[in-house]
Amino acid sequence: MASLILLNRVALGITPLGVQDASTHRQASSPAAPIAVREPPGPIFGIGLPRVAVLYQALEPPIINGVQKPKKPGGYQDSGADIAYNLAQCANVNVITPIQSPVAEKDGDWCFPDTEEGILSAVDKGANYLWSNTIVFASHPLQTSARLSPFEENVRVVGQGPLVVEKYDDKEYVNDYLRSVGGFTMPRVFTAPSRSAKDIAAVAEQLSYPVVAKPIRGRGSHGVKVCHNKDEFVSHATGLSDGNMSFMIEEFLKGEEATVTVMPPTERGKGYWALPVVSRFNHQDGIAPYNGVVAVTANSRVVENGDADPLYNRVARECEKAASLLGLTAPIRIDVRRFNDSPDSPFALFDVNMKPNMTGPGRPGRDDQASLTLMAANGLGWDYKELLRRILGTSSSLKTLRGLRPVGV
Repeated sequence: MASLILLNRVALGITPLGVQDASTHRQASSPAAPIAVREPPGPIFGIGLPRVAVLYQALEPPIINGVQKPKKPGGYQDSGADIAYNLAQCANVNVITPIQSPVAEKDGDWCFPDTEEGILSAVDKGANYLWSNTIVFASHPLQTSARLSPFEENVRVVGQGPLVVEKYDDKEYVNDYLRSVGGFTMPRVFTAPSRSAKDIAAVAEQLSYPVVAKPIRGRGSHGVKVCHNKDEFVSHATGLSDGNMSFMIEEFLKGEEATVTVMPPTERGKGYWALPVVSRFNHQDGIAPYNGVVAVTANSRVVENGDADPLYNRVARECEKAASLLGLTAPIRIDVRRFNDSPDSPFALFDVNMKPNMTGPGRPGRDDQASLTLMAANGLGWDYKELLRRILGTSSSLKTLRGLRPVGV
């Protein structure tokens, strides 16, 4: 019988919360001693006491239609460690780690690789919740592993369905689908027939500048550029094409940028709902910089009483509708921006992010860490641990996740 590796809280100077002996991990767990964490109303967890293992991105994303999404350096181990470390301090949650006494400062001590062996290792050590802090796709082990099939009904996953993500990571597909459904405020879009130099030059003559050219399977602000004229567009589009990146072209939205985190239903009869809107500023060349370069706390703030403003309220409702139509099972973040630099200008939805960044404070040396989703949660009075507990409550069974299909296909 594989041993259950739980966080050694004593080694970290944390009050022990029901650390279990390896020989008892398949028996019912004792309730953990309570700590000062606000208990959310209603049911949170689907099955028993959560024993959570966090997965990080070890697998290279596949080439899909000739395009490969860039892998994040480190594979999200930093945020994975933040998640595991903080969940370990929550009441009634146990955390499974690869080693018995993880060091707070070492990212790799806290999360498992998203390979088949890594996932099976987490399950063998007693995990009944897998936090998918990674990029999944149709051929990902969470979808295809026959060795995981016996656990489909008893293991829950925090994350999106792999088949869904593979399709929805195509930003052009998602935006075109929302346009086809109607009822969404969207920027104008332009199409290049191909990535050939001839077609790039031809479409450059037809554009109304400025425009934004960006990869259809991008990560963060990687490869995103505002092009103010034909020469800038041709240069940037050629660079994306040479890098084997299919790209999309949209009108440049000149006004205030904001982002909306949408939570999936956590209780029967409840719908998708948006956290408070977060406004963004201090752009670099018209684009919000990647949070690995500029901390979000330096260029973002929660909009107070946003629901009382008709335009903030409208865009939040549109984001909820988008998440509902797409049938998503975990939080998403939708980037929006006003057409013009005026408080009377409406917001347009321009980027649906399937995997919001989830870094947060708690570990030594990371007190300044935050994410746009955490900032939104702070607007409700939630701290990082409360946010993680809420997200844990959005989990689906592995069987359910494997059965999900993208819309419009």
